[in-house]
Amino acid sequence: MTDTLDATSAQAVRPAAGGLKPYEARRTFAIISHPDAGKTTLTEKLLFASGAIRQAGQVRARGEQRRTRSDWMEIEQKRGISVSSSVMTFERDGLTFNLLDTPGHSDFSEDTYRTLTAVDSAVMVVDAAKGIESQTLKLFEVCRLRDIPIITFVNKIDREGRDPLEILDEIADTLALDVVPVVWPLGMGVDFQGCVDLGQHRLIGKDGAPGRAIAGDIDALSEDSELMANPYAASAIENLQLASAALPDFDVEAYRGGHMTPVFFGSALKAIGVPELLRAIGDWAPAPRPQPADPEPISAASDDVTGFVFKVQANMDKNHRDRIAFLRLCSGTFKRGMKLRNVRAGRDLAVSNPMFFFAQDRETADEAVAGDVIGIPNHGTLSVGDTLTEGKAVKVTGIPNFAPEIIRRVRLSDAMKAKQLAKALNDLAEEGVTQVYRPMIGADWIVGVVGPLQLDVLATRVQNEYGVPIAFESMNYDTARWVASDDAKALKDFIAANRSTMGQDRHGSPVFFANSRWALDRAAKNYPDIRFLATREMG
Repeated sequence: MTDTLDATSAQAVRPAAGGLKPYEARRTFAIISHPDAGKTTLTEKLLFASGAIRQAGQVRARGEQRRTRSDWMEIEQKRGISVSSSVMTFERDGLTFNLLDTPGHSDFSEDTYRTLTAVDSAVMVVDAAKGIESQTLKLFEVCRLRDIPIITFVNKIDREGRDPLEILDEIADTLALDVVPVVWPLGMGVDFQGCVDLGQHRLIGKDGAPGRAIAGDIDALSEDSELMANPYAASAIENLQLASAALPDFDVEAYRGGHMTPVFFGSALKAIGVPELLRAIGDWAPAPRPQPADPEPISAASDDVTGFVFKVQANMDKNHRDRIAFLRLCSGTFKRGMKLRNVRAGRDLAVSNPMFFFAQDRETADEAVAGDVIGIPNHGTLSVGDTLTEGKAVKVTGIPNFAPEIIRRVRLSDAMKAKQLAKALNDLAEEGVTQVYRPMIGADWIVGVVGPLQLDVLATRVQNEYGVPIAFESMNYDTARWVASDDAKALKDFIAANRSTMGQDRHGSPVFFANSRWALDRAAKNYPDIRFLATREMG
């Protein structure tokens, strides 16, 4: 195993940065985890290790006040959670990294699912004490559907946690992946003595600083008298030798194919193992991959510029009421001022003020290539799922919209603000914060969300960003489903017969509201020509 993890082989995975084509020097990746596993802290420390920020957690701080770079929304800072994906672009060693920090809370999983369509690899953060948790498993399954390669970072090894061998077994058994340790801990919790970096053949100190060189072969570590004199380190080396004997060698192609995960043990809070993780992303993570599309996948090597909108964010700058569409470029070299065709709308769009992002901060993007993420200011012309192209008409596929689990009626206390409410709900629906419906009978606004915390975020943002106080009322609906049919008459008859429980989404597509799962199943049985869709392609 060590022979394939040494420094020379890692560098051989790619040529020197100067010999790469521009798109080959891109590493676009997401960080995924269960809430509280340390995802946002790891994001901060990766930015610090890259030199992108001077002090982890600092954003133009006033005095000693700090907040994280990626959690820029007021509600995120107050609650200490991520509720919206952030995009951060930075450079290191001739490579350009596009880091997409995603919400860990399950109530905001829709945003995360859509963000994962825009990345080429992912870092999965696992709590050393808790192992694979439910939301981590859900996000992994989304990555598996798209064959997204994953590097695993086992966090919080400076605290009491499970045995590293047990964690490796759980990852392998639960995720059905081959596992290969790259950074191995010497003790855990109060017994933590540092780590062994198997890729660079050196020790990592308890503070995360690079230590002395060590023997390259794992079996030779048992002959390192200084290491073996420490009982905690000696026990860790024995476990490492057991793992080495049972696990396969690292194979970069197996990793890129989604069949193997390199495992880094570390501490995001203390930046232990973080520089090593960043180096591995640069060395091993794939350059932009082909993007699934109709009529055929889009190759990053194609000369025509293509890209798709995976996220829309309103009011990043409340003073200007801006609205930014985040475009993942799939191919070609984009240049500022280009005209691109919105395939859905069938009209051209002049992209005159594109920008790169570092969370909330931005700078003008004069040029971008496949793998890059750029922001396009617009006023409702772009929606999630839209494909932009300068060549033949193509449509990027696989960007999901999910049926809500919670349905509420919006109550407006000030009827004079009905117009502002309509704008607020439509803007936030385009972001994916909520789904908005109008009933076919009546004039109420109905919202649908995946989790209750989304309702809190929705009410807070409508109040803070649009000045409209709202509340929510329960409805006798348990779920909603889009309805479709190959038989136009059958669909028309179904809508007519169920008009009191029908609505339309913001695109005008018909939606059926069911007051129970039984009612939904009954409707499906009574109307066999109707499809009741829990997910729907966006764009």
